[in-house]
Amino acid sequence: MKLYRPLALALAFLVLISVPSGTTGASPLRRGPDDETLHGESLQLQFLYAHNTVRAAKGEPLLTWDSQLESYARWWAGQRRSDCALEHSFDEGDFRLGENIFWGGGSGWGPSDAVSMWAGEERYYRHGSNTCEGGHECGHYTQLVWRSTRLVGCARVVCDDGDVFMTCNYYPPGNYVGERPY
Repeated sequence: MKLYRPLALALAFLVLISVPSGTTGASPLRRGPDDETLHGESLQLQFLYAHNTVRAAKGEPLLTWDSQLESYARWWAGQRRSDCALEHSFDEGDFRLGENIFWGGGSGWGPSDAVSMWAGEERYYRHGSNTCEGGHECGHYTQLVWRSTRLVGCARVVCDDGDVFMTCNYYPPGNYVGERPY
């Protein structure tokens, strides 16, 4: 088991630098003048690496970047630019995608910060009872590691007030009542 985690992380890195194929809406990681960057790195790469590092540590399949999910995330992040409100893009009962959202004060927040915050909810998740510890949220974490989720697309925006809003969408979605993420 000690050998598994380093191997899984190495595989996660290899998958990040490979071109995804055979998935409708999936696109290779792009780096060009139209792509947003933070600290000189593609936001796509930062989001995908952070997600797949967490998933690999749990032995879950790695995610592939999806341009349609990214477009939806960009649209929603654009809607939040003026107010940076920590709101989901749809009512909980109407979901067709999984969605995690993040808000941070100041403009320095990046993809790894958002994913780390969501992953940090693991400490409140009780796998045996498939519940969150009283008074705490853990649904961002369970979506992050949901075993049947295969695609992700995310966006980051610096809001008009200088704060940061980030959103990631997932397909297939997770967090089905009565089902465990792994």
